[in-house]
Amino acid sequence: MTDEELLNRITNNPKVMVGKPVITGTRLTVEYILNLLAHGATVTEILEEYQGLVEADIRACLLFASRSLESTSFMPLVAEIA
Repeated sequence: MTDEELLNRITNNPKVMVGKPVITGTRLTVEYILNLLAHGATVTEILEEYQGLVEADIRACLLFASRSLESTSFMPLVAEIA
């Protein structure tokens, strides 16, 4: 699947989840899916929990996040301890 095809799986609409990017046809935000992955959920577990999703939806979230960060400068979220 091409990058364009993956990114077409993500939409945003001001009337859905306050305009946050979501997986097309759902109210599942990219942020929510990434948070599940960050906290140890597997792709299989996510797909089992949300029956309408497919693996490409998860990959689309990862690609969307990657593209969103391309032109962002790194700013630490936590202050370094000296």
